[in-house]
Amino acid sequence: RTHVPNMAARLGFLSRRLFAARQLVVPFRGAASLAYSFKESLLNVPETQVSVLKNGMRVASENSGIPTATVGLWIDAGTRFETPETNGVAHFLEHMAFKGTSNRTQRDLELEVENMGAHLNAYTSREMTVYYAKCFSKDLPRATNILADIIQNSTLGEAEIERERGVILREMQEVDTQMEEVVFDHLHTTAFQETPLSWTILGPSENIRSIKRPDLVDYIKKHYHAPRIVLSAAGGVDHDELVKLAEKEFSGLSSEPGVIKPDVAKFTGSEMRVRDDDIPLAHIAIAVEGVGWIHPDYLPLMVTNTLIGQWDRSFGAQGNMGSKLAQDAMSGNLCHSFMSFNTCYTDTGLWGIYLVSDRMTIDDLIYCVQREWMRICNNVSDAEVARARNLLKSQLLVQLDGSTPVCEDIGRQMLTYGRRIPLPELDMRLDQIDAKVVRDVATRFIYDQCPAVVGVGPIEQLPDYNRVRSSMYQLRV
Repeated sequence: RTHVPNMAARLGFLSRRLFAARQLVVPFRGAASLAYSFKESLLNVPETQVSVLKNGMRVASENSGIPTATVGLWIDAGTRFETPETNGVAHFLEHMAFKGTSNRTQRDLELEVENMGAHLNAYTSREMTVYYAKCFSKDLPRATNILADIIQNSTLGEAEIERERGVILREMQEVDTQMEEVVFDHLHTTAFQETPLSWTILGPSENIRSIKRPDLVDYIKKHYHAPRIVLSAAGGVDHDELVKLAEKEFSGLSSEPGVIKPDVAKFTGSEMRVRDDDIPLAHIAIAVEGVGWIHPDYLPLMVTNTLIGQWDRSFGAQGNMGSKLAQDAMSGNLCHSFMSFNTCYTDTGLWGIYLVSDRMTIDDLIYCVQREWMRICNNVSDAEVARARNLLKSQLLVQLDGSTPVCEDIGRQMLTYGRRIPLPELDMRLDQIDAKVVRDVATRFIYDQCPAVVGVGPIEQLPDYNRVRSSMYQLRV
């Protein structure tokens, strides 16, 4: 190590080292090869294999050769398939899944999962119910057997139902303290009025208190049919063995399609305001009607969503963010955070932005948001779209890190698209989206459209709905 005795000498030493380093800099000539390597890497992703059982159940898997695996059941049933009287039953059923079956008591089930070192979980959305297990690859048959047992042989005991009733009511109280959840539930309520998509996943408290065992059994009989279920697996998985397991464990499922199409969702431009000046910050969401999963404009709207991006005061980049709205929010101290979103369902969606702001900056913030939306409709640049495309690609690929996200991606895509879109195809479709495509799509779905607006908290400064609506277009010269 070179010894530098004093500060002046140290600075001179560093300047010489930096000068020498500059002499070694050569122009980068590997951009084309790097791009080729990225394209090539997409082709090296293991193939997703798909099989269909005799009863119509689909089995899809990706074998990456790792020592762990995730296996799960993706069921085409959720809140949207309920009735006003049974709203909340799908989520209630998710809670009851791990409370014992005719073959395993709750204690036996928990001990078996723990002794395998596995992880068993479930969740419910508005259009899907999911049960999955993460385990060692060698334990995949046992994990599959457990999943088959809990959806076909759950006891649904009265004592367990009463106990879970209290658990869900406490969960509802907890959700009511999470402002983002509250705002998005209100957004669905006002945007999809009088349709099942307006209902919450947990359901109203009066339903939770009144749901009985026959309601749960009836829901299973109506919706847990083989053609509406995907057995998805990723990690160290042999597809042929998985198919044999599926034939053994799920042959008892009904081959009837059951109720497939939910009620049609209708979007309504409207607003919901819940003013509470005791809440320190205002939580606001503004959205227009988006598109479903299989709509050709789904990816352009995703790129448009990425253009708006998200921002938080804790971000280090500050004024150097690529999003122009983030630059405005930072320079004008307009909000604490914002997040653009594109929520999709089978036949519709919500495209918009969620904002957290001080009460005295709401008016300026809404103005900047709508000004940015109009700018994207009129004169977004190719450079901005290219940045958004690259960012979206990286986000999509980073999400596929590990067997559980891959398993979830397979299951979701098999339900929504009927296949898993290969990464090279996805990359090609994103590359075809340029500034003109974004402007055209934004003009169709954002420009001069009636938005759904929700405000919770100290929202006195939230503009009147008519003013928000009138800012959804600009006179063009």
